[in-house]
This record gives sequence, structure tokens and C-alpha cells, in this order.
Amino acid sequence: MGRDFVIRLPDENGALRTYRPRAEPADAVLGPPAAARPPSSRTVFAAAHVVADRFRANAEGTGGETGGRSAALDWDATLAFRRHLWSYGLCVAEAMDTAQRGMGLDWRAAAELIERSAAEARAVGGRIACGVGTDQLPPGTHDLTAVRGAYEEQAELVEKCGAQPVLMASRALAATARGPGDYLDVYGHLLRQTARPVVLHWLGSMFDPALEGYWGSSDLDTATETFLRIIEEHPGKVDGVKVSLLDAEREVVLRRRLPEGVRCYTGDDFNYPGLVAGDELGHSDALLGVFDPLAPLAADAVRRLDTGDTEGFRAVLDPTVALSRHLFRAPTRFYKTGVVLLAWLAGHQDHFVMAGGMQSARSLPHLARAYELADGLGLFPDPGLAEGRMRRLLEVQGVEA
Repeated sequence: MGRDFVIRLPDENGALRTYRPRAEPADAVLGPPAAARPPSSRTVFAAAHVVADRFRANAEGTGGETGGRSAALDWDATLAFRRHLWSYGLCVAEAMDTAQRGMGLDWRAAAELIERSAAEARAVGGRIACGVGTDQLPPGTHDLTAVRGAYEEQAELVEKCGAQPVLMASRALAATARGPGDYLDVYGHLLRQTARPVVLHWLGSMFDPALEGYWGSSDLDTATETFLRIIEEHPGKVDGVKVSLLDAEREVVLRRRLPEGVRCYTGDDFNYPGLVAGDELGHSDALLGVFDPLAPLAADAVRRLDTGDTEGFRAVLDPTVALSRHLFRAPTRFYKTGVVLLAWLAGHQDHFVMAGGMQSARSLPHLARAYELADGLGLFPDPGLAEGRMRRLLEVQGVEA
């Protein structure tokens, strides 16, 4: 390309360091393989972000919770990104926390997102699973009947659209439940009526502090027993569990205790290469927010596993962990800001504006480091475009890049 530029990036002390961007993207980023099919050795979901409509107010996007304006999305760009993920053979996890559920995306907007994305999945033959929660309820405690009803409303929509439900952790249930028995009651009620096997989502409090003590206990060993009891008491109703605790050892212990036929979808954005590679006793499948920006590399890596090339899989995916750990550093719930930044830098959308104004949730040095790590991996199809956009972002913040 004949490019030989440098860019000055700020660190957290306000000092500037010089970085020389890549001239070429990684081979896997140049485009999906022709007629890419889903990997055969693992089931791999990428939890997808949403693209805000930059011409409409998004800071008020909490309509279902406060009665304010519903989140405004750029539907063309949002759905185009899902087609991008399907083109690599990945499955799409829709309306999950990566899509800013409860952090800018209210239930009204999420319902439309589910309907539109499910229709797009049918059109292109892509697999989709959609988040089912209770976020149409206002914050605070509710009786269990209201919590069950909110879950049922969302599950009905997801199943009507032909998508697989992901039963997400509920802030309303966490605020209302008095112990493990209430979780057994609510989840048992839902699983008895579901039309197809669901994914149960255990989202740790590092992703959402309002979920502290989920499954009826802050002791994770006790919570695990309740979680497993729900699965065991409803055979055939649970396709798998998504575990987002950022604790690889705990996930391995849990997956070895799952009933036969129940998958463990890792949600561990710190330790995913080893968990997906697995060991002689099994492996985790994947449902990961970090596979949103990593889609080309993730697809390439898992296809190496399809041929039994575990070493090649690790060679592709292990170098991505530094970027993922940076994006998901505490406060972990703000990882979506880095994900959307990278989508903008990669050319998947033409602005860096987020629902709920969440583009301001991370510092400028944090975003600069995310750019540097992603560029080092070759994640940008056009490194020059990414550099130019990063330079403009820095300059509008008063940094001469």
C-alpha cells in the first residue's frame, strides 16, 4: 500500500507514544471463505452490538423503564453487521448485553430488533438466538407473577419469530427473589412451557452489579447447585448454558457436571481459547461478545479445530486475548464502548455514537489502546481508514495525533 505513517496515542498519564499502524489486514480479515458454513466442531455465537441512529437523541433510550424515548437505531447498519457475522459462518446472539440491553436498549427497541434480525436470519439461512428478559418492568421489586409474565411476553415474541430463546438473568428477579426456591419456581415455570430447548444465561455481577446473588446466593458454589438443579429437573428443555463468570476453572468444573446433551457456551472473554479448545474430558462451545469484533479470526480459528488442528486454533486465537482483556477490563459492563469503536474503525458503521450515549463510558487512552491492539492483530479491513478515523477522534478531543 506504500503507507508509512505514525500516530501518537495517549496513555493514562496523558503522555503520548508513537505507534506505527499496520499496512495490511490479516489474511482472515480480507473476506469470508466462499459459501462459508458454520464450523462443525463447535457451535459459535457472536453476541452482536447495535448501531445507533446518530441523527436522533439516544441518551434518553430507556423508554420501557422510565417512559422516556425509546432507543433509536440505524436499522440498515445494524442488520448489515449481522449479515457480516453470518457470512463467516458464525451464529448470531441477538438482543443480549452486547446489544446494550438495560444500558441504552430498552424493551421496545429490543423487540423490534428481534423481529427484524430474525427475519434477516430466515432470509440468509443464518442461525439466531435472542435474549429473553424482564426489562419491560420498571426498576425495583415485583411479585413473582409479574416477573414470570414479563419473561413469558418476551419468550413468546422470540419463539414467534422462529429464534432460539436465551433466558437472560433478570434484574427484577434478582431484586425480588428471597432465595433459591424463587429461582426454581420462575425458571421451572418457564421451562415447562417453552416450545424448544433454551439457553440459560448466568451473567456474573462484574457484567451487571444488579445481578449480585443470582440463583439465590452470593456463594458461587451454592448458586451452582441451584443452577444445576434447574437443568436436571427439566430434561430436554435446556440446549445449553452460557456462563459469564470470567473464571475458567469454575466453568470447567460446571461443564463436567452438566447432563449429557447440554452444552456449555463459554461467555468468558478472558479465557476463551483454552475453554473452547477443551481437554480430554470435553470442551466449551462459545457465545461471546468479543467475537463481534473478532469474527473473521474466530471463524478462521474454529475451522482449524474442525480439522483437528488445535495448535493452529491456539496460534490464531491466543494473540487476541490481550485485546479482549483490555475491552472487558473493569468496569466490565462498559466493554460495549470498545466493541462499537472497533466496528466504526473497521468500517462497519460510519459514526461512533451509541445508544444511551455510551460512547463516553471509556476514557480516550482506553480507546486508543483498543485501536492499537486491534490494529496489531490485523483486524481492520482497511488500516488506512481505521487510522484516519482514530486520528480524527483524537483530534476532536484535543490530541494532536
